[in-house]
Amino acid sequence: MPKSFYVKSKQMDKKKQIYIIGSLRNEKIPYIAKELRKLGFKVFDDWFSPGPEADEFWRKYEKVRGSTYKEALNNPAAKHVFEFDKEHINESQIGVLIMPAGKSGHLELGYMIGQGKPCFIFFDKEPERWDVMYQFATAVCFSYDELKEELLKLKV
Repeated sequence: MPKSFYVKSKQMDKKKQIYIIGSLRNEKIPYIAKELRKLGFKVFDDWFSPGPEADEFWRKYEKVRGSTYKEALNNPAAKHVFEFDKEHINESQIGVLIMPAGKSGHLELGYMIGQGKPCFIFFDKEPERWDVMYQFATAVCFSYDELKEELLKLKV
């Protein structure tokens, strides 16, 4: 498909886009994304498709090649994945971090907050370890209904 078509079709879609942030190991990601689509948002969660072991496979592959972590970060596979995710983060107007999530998810959340975008953290239960820095987020939600209520305020 020509890139110009892709750009034009994205510009015509007026729905706000949510970038789902989370762990490749969190099986709830596509189900929560599906529910958010029902609210009328465009939702980006395509990063989830490689599966729960994608990072481990990448690491093993780079180790076989003899790469250090620093070298691997600069190799084409890592650059491609990073640019793919970053492009979609930049295109999105809203971020939702679905817990539990690791370092990458927290970096993505911080990047979006730093751009001034509304970002939400969704826990499905109270965490064992509390953290005061989650106050950087627009809201911290502990139920899907609470998250839904917060997001619907942004649809207007």
